[in-house]
Amino acid sequence: MDSAFGPLLDTLSSTLDLYVFIIIVRVLLTWFPNIDWYTQPFAFVSQITDPYLNLFRSIIPPLGGIDFSPVIAIFLLQAIAAVI
Repeated sequence: MDSAFGPLLDTLSSTLDLYVFIIIVRVLLTWFPNIDWYTQPFAFVSQITDPYLNLFRSIIPPLGGIDFSPVIAIFLLQAIAAVI
């Protein structure tokens, strides 16, 4: 039974790893204040990461101007990938 779900679980785990990478890229891009988030490819990165990150931003507001939502979001994704 595990062998039937193995490729599916591997694909899901790889997808989660890719999404974590995209979140890290999003965080690194916020260090450059002159980026226009309405132009491509920045708009794409923002569109696919912001809905997930906003879940955590609504629970934990930025503290002292530092947004900790990506850290918590990445931690949760890594925990899910580890379980898979």
